[in-house]
Amino acid sequence: MKPTRRPANPCFSSGPCAKRPGWTPAALSAALIGRSHRSTAGLKQLVEIIDRSRALLGIPDDYKVGIVPASDTGAVEMALWSLLGARGVDLLSWENFGEGWVSDVTEQLRLPDMRVLHAPYGQLPDLSQVDPDRDAVFVWNGTTSGVRVPNGDWIAADRKGLTICDATSAAFAMRLPWPKLDVVTWSWQKSLGGEAAHGMLALSPRAVERLESYTPPWPLPKLFRLAAKGKLIEGIFRGETINTPSMLCLEDAIDSLRWAESVGGIDGCVARAEDNLAVVADWVRRTPWVEFLAADPATLSCTSPCMMITDKWFAALPPETRFTTSRRMLARLDAEGVGYDLATHRASPPGIRIWTGATIERGDVEALMPWLDWAWEQERDAAKAG
Repeated sequence: MKPTRRPANPCFSSGPCAKRPGWTPAALSAALIGRSHRSTAGLKQLVEIIDRSRALLGIPDDYKVGIVPASDTGAVEMALWSLLGARGVDLLSWENFGEGWVSDVTEQLRLPDMRVLHAPYGQLPDLSQVDPDRDAVFVWNGTTSGVRVPNGDWIAADRKGLTICDATSAAFAMRLPWPKLDVVTWSWQKSLGGEAAHGMLALSPRAVERLESYTPPWPLPKLFRLAAKGKLIEGIFRGETINTPSMLCLEDAIDSLRWAESVGGIDGCVARAEDNLAVVADWVRRTPWVEFLAADPATLSCTSPCMMITDKWFAALPPETRFTTSRRMLARLDAEGVGYDLATHRASPPGIRIWTGATIERGDVEALMPWLDWAWEQERDAAKAG
C-alpha cells in the first residue's frame, strides 16, 4: 500500500546535503553582504569559523586550520601538489573519489614512486599493507560505496610519511583520530549542511615541517600555494583567505557550526548520524530485496550508506536495464516529493544511497523506509507487466 506518512524534509542528497533542521533564508539576514572579507568584521567571521571548527572537531592546538578555495576538492589538491614527492606514496582506493585522487597523482603529478592499494566497491584495501615510511592518501569515508575506515589503528604513531585524509563526509559525523592524521580536508556542504565552494584544511606540525623543508619540482598556481620562501603562509590559517570568499557562505557556515554546538558538539552529531544509520540498518535486515554494499559491518558508513538491489529478477536483467530500472524506481519518490537524490553514484553499482548525516532527522529516515518498499514494488510490477 502507498504510505501516508511523509518525511518533513525529503532532502537525502549526499552533497550538497540537507540544511540543519529549522533552517530558513532568515538565518543569513546578518550576512556581511557588500563588505570586504578583509574588513575587521569580515576577518572576524573567518576566524570565528576556524575557531569554532577547531573546538567542535577536537583538533589539536598545534595543528594549523584554514579556509581554502574550491571546496574539499581544492583542499585535497592543495595538499597533493604541495606535499607529495618528498618520498614514496601509497594511494588507497575503494570508490570513486579515492580513485580520483589516484588518477591525479598517477596521471598529473606522475611521481616516480607510487603504489596503489585498491579494493572493489564494498570493501577496503588491506590497510596493513600501508607502509609507514611512505606518504598515504585516502578518504576516510567513501560516499559512493558507503564504506568507511573503521578506525586509525592501522596508522603507525611513529610513521615517517604523512597521512593525507579526505574527510569531507566524515567530519562532524565520525570521530577522527587526529594524532594519526597529518592533513585533513573537509567542506561545509557535507555533514554541516552548509553551502558549497569553500574547503577547510588542517595541517599537523609534521605537515608544516614538510611544507617548509620541501619544494615540489613542479610549478604551483597561486590557489595551491601554502608556503613561500621556505615558510608556511601563516595568513591562510588566520582567516586571510587566498581568494575572496562568499560572505553569504560565511554566515551560513557560522549558523551551521552554532547548530552543531547546540546538539552536543561532535558527540551529539555522531550520535545523530549513528541513530539514522540504525534506522536504515533495521530496514535492510527485514527487507529481502536489498543488502548493504559494505561487505564488513564494521566499515558501514553512518553518513552515506549504500544499498544494492539483490532481488533475483533484478539481478537477471542486463546491466544497463538494472541501472535504468533502479533510477526509475527512485524517480517515483522524487515525483511524490518524499525522497530526493537517492540514487547511487553513477560509478557505483545501481542501487540506493541515503545521506544520514547529523542534519537529517531520524523521523524523516523512518518515514522514508516504507516509501522505498512502495517504489520498489511499483517499479518491479510495472516492469514485469511491460
